[in-house]
Amino acid sequence: MARNGSHYIPRPDGDFSAWLEQYWEYLKFWWDKQGLDTAELAALELAVQEWRVAYPAHTTAQAAAEGARQAKDTARTALEQQIRPITRFVQSWPKTTDANRAEMGITVSGTSRTPGGGPTTRPLAIVDGAQRLTHQLRLVDESSPTRRARPAGVLGAEVWVKLAEANGQIANGQMVKLKAEDGPTSPAAAAAGDPANFTFLTMTTKPSFRATFKPAEGGKTAIYMARWVNTRGEKGPWSEIATATVAA
Repeated sequence: MARNGSHYIPRPDGDFSAWLEQYWEYLKFWWDKQGLDTAELAALELAVQEWRVAYPAHTTAQAAAEGARQAKDTARTALEQQIRPITRFVQSWPKTTDANRAEMGITVSGTSRTPGGGPTTRPLAIVDGAQRLTHQLRLVDESSPTRRARPAGVLGAEVWVKLAEANGQIANGQMVKLKAEDGPTSPAAAAAGDPANFTFLTMTTKPSFRATFKPAEGGKTAIYMARWVNTRGEKGPWSEIATATVAA
């Protein structure tokens, strides 16, 4: 299609390249038909040949760069998906300090909490000890014990455990007599429910999990305490204790 005015050269490279081939071929035909000296076209012909090399090289490199960008974006998305749950676990780990967080380059929570910043309710642990050397624990919230859902903003729960000997001797040497009739508010239960005497068992993001024991631990009483942890690593109040015998 004929073009009028001074803007006859297409601006987009692809359009320009297609136009150039038509222009060059017909220009040579016209030049020869007029009987003009083709040497006058030498500089233009050289420029055409250079474009024919440079433009395909550019489009190939551009396609490779786009492919590389897409591969980079895909790799980053997959990597971030792996980083985030691990970081949430690190944030909730009881021994993680703010210094650790700073060295790792992850969020360091402020020392003061805003009202409502952390969980305010407690988990309830329901323990099924029917299987040998195994306890199946189910965690529900005290405010909605008939529902499986966790409170809003809660990532999961820390679960801590303490083993008591059958005669009431707690494993670290503290004497506490636990009977079947001891409720969570009894003096014996209160003595057993000091978090300082417990060992971290797991951080679970599921409503139920299984705790397993060694054969030598059969017949002992497992005492559990738990607390909710939100997505910022803030911890809620401790639950009341839950106890169950480890079936030998």
